Amino acid sequence: MRPVIAVTGASGGVGGRVARRLAAAGAAPRLLGRDPERLPVLAGGSLAPPAAYGDGAAMRAACDGARTLFLVSAREAPDRVHDHRTAVDAAVAAGVERVVYVSFLSAAPDATFTFARDHWHTEEYIRASGLRHTFLRDSFYLASLAGMAGADGVIRGPAGGGAVSAVAHDDIADAAVGVLLGEGHDGRTYDITGPRALTLAEAAAELSRFAGREIRYVPETREEAYASRAGYGAPEWELAGWVTSYEAIATGEMSLISDAVPRLAGREGIGFTEYLRENPEAYAHLRG
Repeated sequence: MRPVIAVTGASGGVGGRVARRLAAAGAAPRLLGRDPERLPVLAGGSLAPPAAYGDGAAMRAACDGARTLFLVSAREAPDRVHDHRTAVDAAVAAGVERVVYVSFLSAAPDATFTFARDHWHTEEYIRASGLRHTFLRDSFYLASLAGMAGADGVIRGPAGGGAVSAVAHDDIADAAVGVLLGEGHDGRTYDITGPRALTLAEAAAELSRFAGREIRYVPETREEAYASRAGYGAPEWELAGWVTSYEAIATGEMSLISDAVPRLAGREGIGFTEYLRENPEAYAHLRG
């Protein structure tokens, strides 16, 4: 009987890709989510009962019988670490043996990017749980890099002249499947990055070429960044996350380039130019 791999976030960009790849490889993915109606139906796969990370009983039921848990980090929220811990506790209680957690590049207790601190605390909790574990520290998504430009054709933020090694969802998924179906990954932490680190000025130039109009990068100070985002009415913790995501680029924390994607996925990673060529919807809002 094939060992069950529980896949969280299976209705999303990373979890859904991982679930489909596992099914195609003949594995037995069990798809987890808060709303099962949003989950894909896959040959060889199964759907778990509805479960949110913060609901320990539901998560335990969803994980029951699974040997491995692929844990995609929850959406940013003030209580995200608590929800992650609840999900890990539920996995332990259900008898799960291994967790593969989608973390974030340069996760640390004092990371510039405030949301990256959540990932470090989650990693530490998983380490202390006794579960076999592997951490996939993803960089920013290439899709997010394209989305940084507003409809006015301007990328604004306090990123200075720093660079970011943004990565494609497909690269993350292929690397994750390499870990989930492979051996020798226990206790390892992999930095999952794109093949090149781009400054935001370089990203703007590439977007200009595809969008057919000028896209500019305008560096901001921290004060300017908060002021330009004040109109969204977001809570303070969320504003801090937005602003510090750019500041982490400025500090160099997002510039690391790893060979993990080629090693785990067995192919070269996708660069920004290739991504834009294959995903015109990513810059549709910028077309003149």
